[in-house]
Amino acid sequence: MLRIENILDLEQTIAKSFFDGLTYPWEVFEGLDEKIIALGKSLPKDRFEERAPHVWIAKSATVAPTAYLGAPLIIDEEAEIRHCAFIRGSAIVGKGTVVGNSTELKSSILFDSVQVPHYNYVGNSILSYKSHMGAGSITSNLKSDKSLVNIRTERGLVETGLKKLGAILGSRVEVGCNSVLNPGTVIGSDTNVYPLSMVRGYIPSGSIYKNKNEIIEKQE
Repeated sequence: MLRIENILDLEQTIAKSFFDGLTYPWEVFEGLDEKIIALGKSLPKDRFEERAPHVWIAKSATVAPTAYLGAPLIIDEEAEIRHCAFIRGSAIVGKGTVVGNSTELKSSILFDSVQVPHYNYVGNSILSYKSHMGAGSITSNLKSDKSLVNIRTERGLVETGLKKLGAILGSRVEVGCNSVLNPGTVIGSDTNVYPLSMVRGYIPSGSIYKNKNEIIEKQE
């Protein structure tokens, strides 16, 4: 259930090759900077420009002049980076994706058509196709005791070996406003999270998350 093919739609990201040979999504973070730089150097110059060292931006993307763009970074076609967005680097922003006002992004891969439009923090995370984080919702990527992050599942804990790991969202996940996704949260595709939620561990695809004791399957 935590394998890449069960959570992510790799046909909807410029970073598809990053996952070659991997089993679990969080394995992609090893050497992420180098992967982004290598991909950036291969991008077609008629569609992308390197506006700063190791910062590649599609010519069709819209970037506000007040946005901070740290390296390495790739912003894909038709993406929108709004005023005062803070992209600290080591990031992929997918095609048609929105990074909104006062949203902070670092060490993360946003697939195509993702929306983090209002006051979000996304760190050490992967957001798959058309996932959306409501206003004020954040990923928490570091445990308070600074220990390594494990993922809680019904079958027990899965070790990641990472000190920093935020959230991994499947396709079309909807996270309600002002929710906190604790370190190592994995949410399957087509799941909705209620506003003001505190989420931890693995949440199955096609669910409605009301609280940790009330996770129900969506009805067709």
